[in-house]
Amino acid sequence: MAAPEPPPEGSRPLSALLGAIAQAAFQGSAGVPEELLRAQLYPEAPPEEFRALRAKMGGLLQSIASADMDLNQLEAFLTAQTKKQGGITSDQAAVIAKFWKNHRTQIHESLISQSRWDNVLKNMNWRVDLKSQLRYIDQINTPVAIVEMELGKNGQESEFLCLEFDEAKLSQMLKKLSEIEESMTSLTQTT
Repeated sequence: MAAPEPPPEGSRPLSALLGAIAQAAFQGSAGVPEELLRAQLYPEAPPEEFRALRAKMGGLLQSIASADMDLNQLEAFLTAQTKKQGGITSDQAAVIAKFWKNHRTQIHESLISQSRWDNVLKNMNWRVDLKSQLRYIDQINTPVAIVEMELGKNGQESEFLCLEFDEAKLSQMLKKLSEIEESMTSLTQTT
């Protein structure tokens, strides 16, 4: 069995640069200042050359992430970029492909999280209780559905909502949910 090939020269700095770009663009962190990145990753490169490389890699990563490219799409995209005037080298394409393969899910989840404006349903519990004490005797021992929902965004404190449904209200809600399901099914079916 042959020994694994060493990474191409310059792949570690490029991979680290892609990581810094992704962190700033997709995870909302402040990012590493450009001068510090250049000094650590490409100390021999003039500032304007490094700035151009960073901008090119940022643009490529943005295109790849916004299209949420699978590996076949990525390969075709990177091949086109290597053949383009002023494009990237095949070594750079290999580093980008490896980076995307390792970080695609994390970047995708981050983009989804950033695109949500409102809270999401994090958790839901329900139970059926019987009323045992009320003002009017005819309401005792009637079933009620208790629905508890946890709403919030990742990284923020959750809000809790508790709803109580009698049999009639629960039937109405189930009917509405069935109508929503039918509507969604009709919209998503291909003809």
